[in-house]
Amino acid sequence: MDANSALDILWVLVAGILVFFMQAGFALVEAGFTRAKNVGNIIMKNLMDFCLGSLVFWLIGYSLMYGEGNSFIGSFDLFYSNPTDLHNLFFQTVFAATAATIVSGAMAERTKFSSYLVYSVVITLVVYPISGHWIWGGGWLSTLATPFHDFAGSTAVHSVGGWAALAGAIVLGPRIGKYTADGKANAIPGHNMVLGALGVFILWMGWFGFNPGSQLAISGDNAYAVAGIFITTNLAAAAGATVTMIVTWFKYGKPDLSMTLNGALAGLVAITAGCDLVSPAGAVAIGAIAGFAIVYSIEFIDQKLRIDDPVGAISVHGFTGALGTLMVGLFAQEGGLFYGGGFDLLGSQAIGVVAVGAWAFGLAYILFRIIKATMGLRVSEIEEREGLDIHEHGQTSYNY
Repeated sequence: MDANSALDILWVLVAGILVFFMQAGFALVEAGFTRAKNVGNIIMKNLMDFCLGSLVFWLIGYSLMYGEGNSFIGSFDLFYSNPTDLHNLFFQTVFAATAATIVSGAMAERTKFSSYLVYSVVITLVVYPISGHWIWGGGWLSTLATPFHDFAGSTAVHSVGGWAALAGAIVLGPRIGKYTADGKANAIPGHNMVLGALGVFILWMGWFGFNPGSQLAISGDNAYAVAGIFITTNLAAAAGATVTMIVTWFKYGKPDLSMTLNGALAGLVAITAGCDLVSPAGAVAIGAIAGFAIVYSIEFIDQKLRIDDPVGAISVHGFTGALGTLMVGLFAQEGGLFYGGGFDLLGSQAIGVVAVGAWAFGLAYILFRIIKATMGLRVSEIEEREGLDIHEHGQTSYNY
């Protein structure tokens, strides 16, 4: 092996470590944005969806996604062990775990732990790998006349998790006390915004592995591409948070912390699809649009659709993931509508967004309906009122 190949493998592994650390970020965001009586349950879900996901993705998920199959699905090779490709297995494993853990936040504080584990295995084993194959494994979206472009996973990872979260929240129903008899939404504040903010900072840092790592190389001129992706990623997050802060300041009279934190995440999710194709100015525009849209998306889902999403995961990952993927068709410096590229790329992006969204939402909805009808999806009323930590795990998270 030459030095450049070794350097590239090392970069993929280091980037994968950063993405792995995002699991801690998701856990802290969800824990901070929810109530203290459920923190242990949230940590357990975020721990075990990575553990189980790692096992089943190695078992067959990676082969379904990247194996030589057909335009719909990869191969059915068990126990992936190609010694020259294990760095990619690790990198894609932490991506798969991200898609799975997104759902946890939208279904927080009322889901049975055993039922969540079943869902987590299925999304990592089936839902994520198959749609991922369409995009990154040589499947049909990658072979369109103008190929669908999702560099690091606005749709492949985040929207898959977001649309599955939407299905889960619909089937599960809202938390007790979330909506009044006449349908008005009650705020249920999170217990610790310091944890939530720390989680967002960790996720922001992890995104410097998520997006730049997706170059899958850093030797030679790849280093310039990686550096550019660092910049577009950071600018989009900064623009998203800034615009969300301004919007909430005007809308509510004061800058809203939890919404601004989600604005940063919205910018990160939105830029992920096109971070390699857009200019720094384009990244600012994408982040700003996502930061503006996230406020109204969260309000619409919460107040108009009356779907209870404690952390805003559906909007942050599902909606802005789709929005960011579509904006590749506008802001890509090669092929984007705003750069004289016409509508071809935008059309392909729309096809991918709709196809993957229908796949993820449809399968997740069926899965959650089956779980609800068989083993049950929701804890009892007394368990929900007293907290999942005590009833699901036999302990509390805060002991004074």
